Amino acid sequence: MRLDKFLSQQLEISRAIASREIRAHRVTVDGEIVRDSAFKLKPEHQVEYDGNPLQQQFGPRYFMLNKPEGYVCSTDDPDHPTVLYFLEEPTAYKLHAAGRLDIDTTGLVLMTDDGQWSHRITSPRHHCEKTYLVTLELPLAEDTAERFAQGVQLHNEKTLTKPAELEVISDHQVRLTISEGRYHQVKRMFAAVGNHVVALHRERIGAIELDTDLEPGEYRPLTEEEIASVGVPA
Repeated sequence: MRLDKFLSQQLEISRAIASREIRAHRVTVDGEIVRDSAFKLKPEHQVEYDGNPLQQQFGPRYFMLNKPEGYVCSTDDPDHPTVLYFLEEPTAYKLHAAGRLDIDTTGLVLMTDDGQWSHRITSPRHHCEKTYLVTLELPLAEDTAERFAQGVQLHNEKTLTKPAELEVISDHQVRLTISEGRYHQVKRMFAAVGNHVVALHRERIGAIELDTDLEPGEYRPLTEEEIASVGVPA
């Protein structure tokens, strides 16, 4: 990659400004000042800007984040803070959420810059399971698990939801696993059976479980095994 393009991406500035910074002796490669904007970077090169190291990236990136309440999963929102606030990564703006959560929903969010990988999670035809810890306003009705297993009719939807698995934890708390991604699906499923969700926390996407060591707002890279678990079904 050209040095000016790399600097532009890292600092989120225009190529013209990057070239100006290079000509101003503010960029070094392997400790030597480089003034040529067209300088070709190699993977082993160590680049610094004003003495601060800039990290070259090779290949796509994958992270899990424990999303707190009050943040949106879009990369840019004029009214609310986004989850990118928590990612202290170069060119974090290139990352996107593979399966969004509502602003008031907490828990597992997968962030990546690999569009094909995230498509395997979000595409309806791949039926990627997601598990949520659900806190309810009213005591759970006895027939809820059976109704969810059969599929329920959501408001303004033509088809029933796909069979979902409900694990009862207490009268007001359950663990729900679904294989669809309809709009506000979990909240609407409980509304369809006369209840109301007061708190929603995603624990799992496919085979990837939220790391219990991550506090709200913390994140970590996915392991190779976790990344590979998001495969195309045979």
